[in-house]
Amino acid sequence: MLTAKDLMSINVIAVTAETEVRELAKILAANRISGVPVVDGLGKVIGVVTESDLIFQNKKVHIPTAFAILDAFFFLEDPEKMEKEMMKMAGTKVKDIYTSNPLTVRQDSPLEEVATLMAEKKIHTLPVLDENGQLIGVIGTSDIIRMIAEGK
Repeated sequence: MLTAKDLMSINVIAVTAETEVRELAKILAANRISGVPVVDGLGKVIGVVTESDLIFQNKKVHIPTAFAILDAFFFLEDPEKMEKEMMKMAGTKVKDIYTSNPLTVRQDSPLEEVATLMAEKKIHTLPVLDENGQLIGVIGTSDIIRMIAEGK
């Protein structure tokens, strides 16, 4: 049975929360990858940042719908969500745009579990951790496709 260890890339490229967004874009483009783990000073995975996070920065601003009654405004959408989106769009460092508390797998996780998790949660970059919670690899959607192409 194939496991995460059989799929993962062991030459992991990771960034820190302080990495500049422009540098992140260069890393993703130069290595032809769609995302990277975000690690703290001890190498512990604290998040994941992807191409989607970079693309999000260039989207149009969506102003939430509101209506007024007697000089009071009522928002039909969550104003906090808009504030978070604005912060993400204006972010200059990875800490401003990454997804914290990412889903991860262990190296002995079966391929079916990995593929199901990635498909159901729409994950494109999945960190692989050892028994001590240390980053030892990463699985991208291209790794799954490669296994399919190889007939495994």
